[in-house]
Amino acid sequence: MTRTTVTTTGDFHDVNRLMSLMTGDEKHGPAATSTLDVLWVLYHRVLRVTPRTVDAPDRDRFLLSKGHGPMAYYAVLAAHGFFGEELLSGFGTYDSPLGHHPDRTLVPGVEIGSGSLGHGLPMAVGSVLGLRAQGLSGPRVWVLVGDAELDEGSNHEAIAYAGPAGLEQLHTVVIDNASASHARPGGIAARFEAAGWSVASVDGRDHEALYAAFTAPHPGQPRVVVAHVDPRS
Repeated sequence: MTRTTVTTTGDFHDVNRLMSLMTGDEKHGPAATSTLDVLWVLYHRVLRVTPRTVDAPDRDRFLLSKGHGPMAYYAVLAAHGFFGEELLSGFGTYDSPLGHHPDRTLVPGVEIGSGSLGHGLPMAVGSVLGLRAQGLSGPRVWVLVGDAELDEGSNHEAIAYAGPAGLEQLHTVVIDNASASHARPGGIAARFEAAGWSVASVDGRDHEALYAAFTAPHPGQPRVVVAHVDPRS
């Protein structure tokens, strides 16, 4: 990873400027912008991880399962000082660490290489089990998935396991922008609730509602927040 000059911003509105620095084909713009508010609230107000603690055992882990649209993710990471914003203009180019799918070996703060959909939630379950095995009950694991990813069977296996196992350290955010091919009886939230999860459904653009849902207590249960986002917004 090339060393860069790192600056931070506390201004959410600056993220749009940071995103505008990323140009080129295959940006998956709607996939990126649908996650922007969730990512901002998580990194600005919820996640216990900083550029200085990316390797600390007691850090929170954030896994971007929805990795095929990482522009907002990169912009939020840059805004919080994980790398310098000058890297953003090279997004997707041959020699840039900022690929069309995030690479954990190239981008500071990135926990997993992602983009092949359906993998993040099972990996988050494994991360919680790994923390438990090490006796680490403090760190929380967060994973952001898309609604269409829930068509993948691996996610349903993870959902079915995590509830009865009482994986309280596991937190999932589902971006529901109506992109899934198959409807679920009762909606996305009902699927998690039936498996014993603590569930909330909120407006995915409302920062205060997101923060309240992210920080609500859920003793003995994994937590899922379904963030509804109008794909036209």
